[in-house]
Amino acid sequence: MNKLTVVVAVLAAALPLLLSAAEPVADAAAGKQVFQLRCAPCHGAGRGGDPGREMLPGTDALRIKYKGALPALLEQRSDLPEPVLRVYLRHGSWSMPAFRKTELSDVDIANIAAYLALSARSSAH
Repeated sequence: MNKLTVVVAVLAAALPLLLSAAEPVADAAAGKQVFQLRCAPCHGAGRGGDPGREMLPGTDALRIKYKGALPALLEQRSDLPEPVLRVYLRHGSWSMPAFRKTELSDVDIANIAAYLALSARSSAH
């Protein structure tokens, strides 16, 4: 076996490890900040003091859509991993607009997913 073959074999074996190390780790705390800025204005818990509406429009729309089968409040949902959020956030849904990568980066979406997973676990207790 010549040196080039050995080098190629070592690089081929190490490549998956190098690629996985390059993937960013989601940050739930950062996700909470982005959620509060970008998502909570429509999908938050409520208006706090508005007697005409208990829920914000996005939360209320999900309440109507799911009829109790799923929580209307996103922070209570355990079924929103990053790939699912990415579809909704990049393409929009009904009256929800799509978000461009300049508005929400892929890292932002991963962080929001981490935050929602954490908040869903917290609300289940």
